[in-house]
Amino acid sequence: MTSDCGVYTLSELTTMGWTTDDIKRARRAETLTPIAHGWVRAAGADSQAVAAVTAGGALSCVSALRFHQAHGHPDIWTPPGHGDTHVRLSKYRKSTPRPSGPFRWCQGYGQPLPVTTAVDTIPVAIGCAARCLAAEEWIAVVDSILYTTGWTIPDLQAEMGRVARSVSAMFDRCDARSQSGTESIVRLRLIANGFDVEVQPSIGGREHADLRTGSLLIECDGESYHSDRAAFGNDRRRDRMTMLDRWMTMRLTYDDVLYGWDDVLEEIRALTRPDRHRIRRRNDPRRIIE
Repeated sequence: MTSDCGVYTLSELTTMGWTTDDIKRARRAETLTPIAHGWVRAAGADSQAVAAVTAGGALSCVSALRFHQAHGHPDIWTPPGHGDTHVRLSKYRKSTPRPSGPFRWCQGYGQPLPVTTAVDTIPVAIGCAARCLAAEEWIAVVDSILYTTGWTIPDLQAEMGRVARSVSAMFDRCDARSQSGTESIVRLRLIANGFDVEVQPSIGGREHADLRTGSLLIECDGESYHSDRAAFGNDRRRDRMTMLDRWMTMRLTYDDVLYGWDDVLEEIRALTRPDRHRIRRRNDPRRIIE
C-alpha cells in the first residue's frame, strides 16, 4: 500500500493482515464502509481519495503529488493552481461514462495502468502529470523529487509504464541538484532566453549559491521561505562575502518568479550586459555616462 489514505481494496486489507471475518465485522460495525466494488473506506478517509475511487479510478497527477506532499514527502514541489481533483480512470472503466463532478481526468502515455491503490504512486502520478502540466512545471516537480527522495530518473521511469519520447526529452532537462521549484523554473527560463547557467556554483568553502549566470549569483526563495533571524542573518552574511569576491547577488521570491517574471528577466539582462558598470543618465535609458 502506497500510503494510508483510509481507502483500501479488499486485497490490500488482506495484505495488512485482515481476515475475511475481520472485514465482515468491521463492515457490520460501520468502521469500514463499501464505496465501490472491491473498495472500502475507513472513518476519516481522505475525501479526494474517496471521490476518485467512487468515480472509478485513483487519485493521480497533481492531486496525488499533493497527497504525498502532505504524507511523508513535504519537500515535493507542486505548482500553484490545478485545483480540480485529478483522477486516473481504471483501464477497466475506460469505456464507461465518466461521472460528473469537479474532476480532471488524467492518463499517462501508453496503455492505461490498472488501479490497485486509491492514490497513485509518485512515479505513476508524474506519468499522468506529464500530459497535464506545462513542461517547466513538470520538470520542477521532478527536480524536487530527485533532490528530496534520493530516487533516480531510472527509478521513476521503471514504475511509470510507457515513457514517451516527449517525456524522455523533459527528463533530459531535469537537474537533481535543484533545491526548490522556483530555482528550477528560473534555470529553465534563463536557458530558454539564451543564458549560460551554472547550478549550485561554489561561493567559497562548502557554501553554494542557487544559480550563476556570468558574474550574477541568483538565490531563489521558495513559497515557505525561512523567516527565522538566524537564517536571515546568514543570507546577509553570504551576500557580503560574495560582494567581497566581486559577485553580484540577486534574491528572488516565489512571487517574483511565478508572477513577476517579465520584470525579473529585464533586470537580469540589465545586470549581465557588458556595459553594466557604466552609469546611465536619469530618464534616458539610451544615454550613458562614461
